[in-house]
Amino acid sequence: MKILQRVALAFTIIGAINWGLIGLLDFNLVSAIFGVDSILSRIIYTIVGVAGIINIGLLVAPLHDLHD
Repeated sequence: MKILQRVALAFTIIGAINWGLIGLLDFNLVSAIFGVDSILSRIIYTIVGVAGIINIGLLVAPLHDLHD
């Protein structure tokens, strides 16, 4: 897996954990750390969104390409 995809996957996992916390506990970790509607929160959400788009490649890549 390329370095960019690994970094993107890490941000995607962070985003998934945050969504899990929102769904289960009604607690937004990003807002708690960086503030509601702060520029830092928006940057984190943007990075997570771009990471999700990058990881679309994992869905369409053949299985043997995922180990490179």
